[in-house]
Amino acid sequence: MARGSEFLGSDWAILCGAMSWVSERKLVSVISNAGGFGVIACGAMTPELLDAEIAGTRALANKPFGVNLITMHPDLFDLIDVCARHEVSHVVLAGGIPPKGSLDAIKQGGAKVICFAPTVALGKKLLRSGADALVIEGMEAGGHIGPVATSVLAQEILPELAAEHLIFVAGGIGRGEAIASYLEMGACGVQLGTRFACATESIAHPDFKKAFFRASARDAITSVQVDPRLPVIPVRALKNKGTEEFTAKQVEVAKLLDSGSIEMGEAQLQIEHFWAGALRRAVIDGDVASGSLMAGQSVGMVKREEPVAEIIAALLDECEEALALRTGVAAQ
Repeated sequence: MARGSEFLGSDWAILCGAMSWVSERKLVSVISNAGGFGVIACGAMTPELLDAEIAGTRALANKPFGVNLITMHPDLFDLIDVCARHEVSHVVLAGGIPPKGSLDAIKQGGAKVICFAPTVALGKKLLRSGADALVIEGMEAGGHIGPVATSVLAQEILPELAAEHLIFVAGGIGRGEAIASYLEMGACGVQLGTRFACATESIAHPDFKKAFFRASARDAITSVQVDPRLPVIPVRALKNKGTEEFTAKQVEVAKLLDSGSIEMGEAQLQIEHFWAGALRRAVIDGDVASGSLMAGQSVGMVKREEPVAEIIAALLDECEEALALRTGVAAQ
């Protein structure tokens, strides 16, 4: 983990995945102050809102933190400028291939760039383009996901890239034993989201947290793509009425696309805005019936509220115990 910790400027190379409405100033600052690395979820924020959120986080955090930006955001370059003005140390680009000039703009602002890589080929391309580190995230994760499991991505990418590059592993990680395994394979650190969503310091509504406590891994399902002409990145969330409403939303947007009322870019933004609104209803308002309960399959390991510091300590203890046990066995 030393390489990852040095890169992040944190005590431990444990990133908190950016969760819209959850990864805000309070949780982000607490995670960073506890030795992990918090990341603000910009999501659909305007530049003005992001400006205020970074300032609010900076007032609470005494250690580095990052900002997650969505590549398809129409104001992406303005958001990059906001990060530069605040001298944000790390920017995470998520949601697709970074648009031309975005990596250079971030680096010119003085920040390190972290990108998501779903394949070896794309990982190599992103690194050649200037990415300082990669996150490989498997389909067990919550929120927007790809089609390949974390364990498979790790086997494909880590042996190929981890010796010379900084690779963080994400998706379905809920215990320290899993962290130990990925570190042994060459990862420099990990990213967890679901494990932190119900932390004591999380602003998520009590009913949102209770839904997590009741859920098992099988309850966290992926959304269905209705129309192949409308490319929708699958989203993993707890099954409820909201998952059905998303199917109806896709049908509605597909009809608008067919009629020529909107372009593809606008269609995708409408889908993103649906998720942003549905997630807010669940996280902030506690609407667990029709809101979006985005959760990874590790949700079954979230049983109660715990302070962030205790979550990180437990993960590290489990990781160290696993590594010590293996070392002892190897010595015999």
